[in-house]
Amino acid sequence: MSAEYATFGLAPAMRAGGVLANGGYQVHRDFVDFIVDGRPLLFQLSDLDAVSPLAADIPPAIFTAHVRRLLLEAQAPLSEGRYVIYGCPECEGLECGAVTAVIEKSADGSDDFIWRDFAWQTSEPADLALNGYHGIGPFRFRGDEYRSALGQLLTDDERRARRRVLLIGARVALLAKLAAALRTIGIGAEIAADAAGVPPEELRTYGAVAFGRAVPDAVRRSVRSAFDRADVRVAYVDGLAPVIPLLVAQIEYALDRSPREQRRLTRLTAGAHSAELEVTSACRVRLTVYRVDRLSRPHLYEVFDEVLEPGSHRVPLPAKATKGHSYVVARTSTNVLVSSTSA
Repeated sequence: MSAEYATFGLAPAMRAGGVLANGGYQVHRDFVDFIVDGRPLLFQLSDLDAVSPLAADIPPAIFTAHVRRLLLEAQAPLSEGRYVIYGCPECEGLECGAVTAVIEKSADGSDDFIWRDFAWQTSEPADLALNGYHGIGPFRFRGDEYRSALGQLLTDDERRARRRVLLIGARVALLAKLAAALRTIGIGAEIAADAAGVPPEELRTYGAVAFGRAVPDAVRRSVRSAFDRADVRVAYVDGLAPVIPLLVAQIEYALDRSPREQRRLTRLTAGAHSAELEVTSACRVRLTVYRVDRLSRPHLYEVFDEVLEPGSHRVPLPAKATKGHSYVVARTSTNVLVSSTSA
């Protein structure tokens, strides 16, 4: 066992949901990720679409049980002292696949915690020879740092993300469709004409406010004032176009609480001929262009879907996709960015 220490921390993260081009959807999940040596551990696992057991939408008792397990205060859920580090974002079944590892106290009598023998596991027991992550770990964490980070989750009332969105606009039919799409992927949404008279305790349940393009400035100011008086900080979204998947992507970006320096996709700009983006770790990136024609009809173009290496990349955009008012959505498994082609 290496004597070198790794630093241990935690940070908010999300599994990006969304309305897909084929009519399906992907569930939005907020969770707490493990930060090892200043970098999300998930990013070392190629382009894995998974979440940690510390998800914001599970019951408090189950959340606490997961924390207690990581602290070795409860029995390991799998044989051979193995714990789930990342699992399926759609369910908790081991048959869907999970990243597991042995978690144990150091055998040298110190207070250190060891994470070792990482593996991809779909059944019991884990097959390290066939499915082991041989390039990851072992990690040795100082006990005080490790317990302090996880212990804060048991007392931090803000650990659960506010996943409700207040929708304000003139086109009620469009807002109803948007609210239904958001609820489908796991984000609560309510429609209102204003926020005046809403109790502060209710305003605190919102993480974002989305305005339609036709909302008057006076209404926008009134809404902001209501949240300011309640001392609630929310993200404000100005809808780019009446296209449901595009608006969902904007709202997901607004709800992303992960530190910017720990995101996979950090930059997106788009023009008439190409999109430029930057990624921090190897991951699958999908680019979708939404164009609104002169009759306000939306058109969708799937223009890119590949695994990119860390760095800056330029992706050509077809001329028919960027004609008129068009918008590019870049998506990874963990975050979403949106840009107008005129930005």
